[in-house]
Amino acid sequence: MSLPFRALLCATFLTALAACAETPAPRAVPAPVAVPDRPLGDGGVSPFYQPPANVPSAPGKMIRTEAIDGLHLPDHADRAERFLYTSISGVGKAEPVVVSGQILFPKGTPPKGGWPIVSWEHGTTGIADVCAPSWRGYFSRDRAYLDRWLSAGFAVVASDYQGLGTPGPHPYLMYRPEGYSVLNALRATLAQYADRLRNQIVLVGQSQGGGAALGSAWLAPRYAPDLHVIGVVATGVVTQFGLPAHPRHAPLPRTNTESAHMAAAFEILTTEGSKKSLRPDQDVDRFMTGKGHDLSRQARQACLGDLFRYTDSHDVTVENSFTRRSDEVDAEYEQAFIIPDAHLTMPVFVGTGLADGEAGISQQYNAVAAMCDAGTHVTWYRYHGLTHNGAVNPSANDSLPFVEALLKGKVAGSSCRTLTPVGHEEAATPGVHWNN
Repeated sequence: MSLPFRALLCATFLTALAACAETPAPRAVPAPVAVPDRPLGDGGVSPFYQPPANVPSAPGKMIRTEAIDGLHLPDHADRAERFLYTSISGVGKAEPVVVSGQILFPKGTPPKGGWPIVSWEHGTTGIADVCAPSWRGYFSRDRAYLDRWLSAGFAVVASDYQGLGTPGPHPYLMYRPEGYSVLNALRATLAQYADRLRNQIVLVGQSQGGGAALGSAWLAPRYAPDLHVIGVVATGVVTQFGLPAHPRHAPLPRTNTESAHMAAAFEILTTEGSKKSLRPDQDVDRFMTGKGHDLSRQARQACLGDLFRYTDSHDVTVENSFTRRSDEVDAEYEQAFIIPDAHLTMPVFVGTGLADGEAGISQQYNAVAAMCDAGTHVTWYRYHGLTHNGAVNPSANDSLPFVEALLKGKVAGSSCRTLTPVGHEEAATPGVHWNN
């Protein structure tokens, strides 16, 4: 079984080390900027994110809230609050952890029974606390996307996930820490805002968040049957399901066209976030070069966009950052990444840009195929010429009606009976907002 796509973008680099050693010396680049280190990415946020001395032992309990001021909210948001709540760790023992998140209320008066909830699972931001969306705010793409849901009368509840904002490593792309964080955020907010929220929930996510939404949906009937999750909307999906020995739809080979510099940024998030979560007592950095250690330092105090700029300007790749891999840790991470099976009990909408070189279109087909084979009701929309970023907002033209039908007890048609493999990744259509 192969590792998650971002962990394996350069999985063959070991065989090329000898050849790499014979290449000319790399061009001179500026020395890394001297900045204070932040072990595990902790710090840089306000005292609000620091857990109190006495934390409730039960998960899904609200600890504190505060108004979010100074961030550019979506136009249809009446107000926003960040909150701190209890969850359980999805790594190792199921011990209590404190997680942060936010809630956005739409304008107007709540309908009878309260607003239905969009549980927004955010995409990759980084592993440092300062990358928590409740602290740093929203990309313009996400602000526009959330505005669509708010304008349609949904409240938005959004966990930062375990280890983002709050102390400890962020278990990047691991479905249990994400899922427990998401589901306990919903429990905490439903109790706190019982007069304004309805226990009618749609899990909505992009990229890392698409995987988090699907992982939360898989966990919900087992872990949180008290939550009424009516459906899932997942775009730019980054996830993998456990498969039977002979699946009806054979998985396609994994393909990605993101740059080597981009791949290095994602790989360091896996190392600094997930692998340090799994092996807190081991030096998982021992197989890094000097460039790798410099990149690690950047990941502990910068967010994704800055990491992209750093790896590009300093010519950092997976090949020149790591000397080898740890098969044992990689296998442990693979188990924590892969959702055990693809049977979900609620309808799923999947949106895929056919020019998506980051999540890869074959990987998204594989996720859809696995769910179809497992009996999940899947509605799959594909968008010609749209990228990982570019497909997010156009997909709302289809996912919003999908969800509005679910609220009325109606389910859109399944794509499973006519499912066919995708072809080659398309070129991006120029002139489309965020279609980079």
